[in-house]
Amino acid sequence: MPVTDQSVGQETKREATSGGIQVIARAAEVLRLLQAAPSGLTQAEVVERIGLAKSTVHRILGALEGEGLVTVAGTRGRYRLGPEIPRMAASVRSAMIVDLRPYLEDLSRQLEETVDLSVLEDHQVVFVDQVIADRRLRAVSAVGAGFPLHCCAPGKALLAALPATALEDAVPNRLTAETPHTLTTRPALHRELDVIRRTGVAFDREEHTVGISAAGVAIRTAAWGAAAISVPTPTQRFTGREQALADALLHAKDRIETDFGPVKSAW
Repeated sequence: MPVTDQSVGQETKREATSGGIQVIARAAEVLRLLQAAPSGLTQAEVVERIGLAKSTVHRILGALEGEGLVTVAGTRGRYRLGPEIPRMAASVRSAMIVDLRPYLEDLSRQLEETVDLSVLEDHQVVFVDQVIADRRLRAVSAVGAGFPLHCCAPGKALLAALPATALEDAVPNRLTAETPHTLTTRPALHRELDVIRRTGVAFDREEHTVGISAAGVAIRTAAWGAAAISVPTPTQRFTGREQALADALLHAKDRIETDFGPVKSAW
């Protein structure tokens, strides 16, 4: 088959498209790398961890910095996620809250308990939405409040779902004792996270607040990434209901992940 100007042009266009996709994929890989390193990375550290040529990393970082997606901080030139990332994240979070509100309401009606929606932010769980139970005795956390990851159900659920490298960065060396029931050693926490990975459900048995217990699950979808749904209750209503709470949460998780599609990339 003879080679024509048209076929050469089409091949060149395909190569350009393929190259553009590869650049986007590499830029996304750099952003995920910086997400897992809140203190920032130097260009040399990015090169070492990502396995690309120094010139390629330099071009990618320069382009991302120009778009506000990364920024350079400190005298050593450590790269961190830039100011455009929180703005994008806020938009995604607003969409997530709107999307998930009906599921939270269904779960709250079913269990007659408060249902929380939370996300992982700055090494803590931050509550971003809540459906409050119509009961005189109920558990309520303020939207916008942050809890330590190691001692609450949504925090442990999110920790259990993290990749190993991100998990080590997220768990502090010193685990504060919020109550006499809090897990305060890393080995004990890691043992519990192993259980959560097997069962899919995390429990807080008065580990954050005396008198309040909770169950929670991590959810991941292609629409807005990772979050956690949890059901906090007075301990007197929690004891003996653990399996019912777990079953209801897992069913809600399956519905959400089926309706919005599975995650296709790493956290």
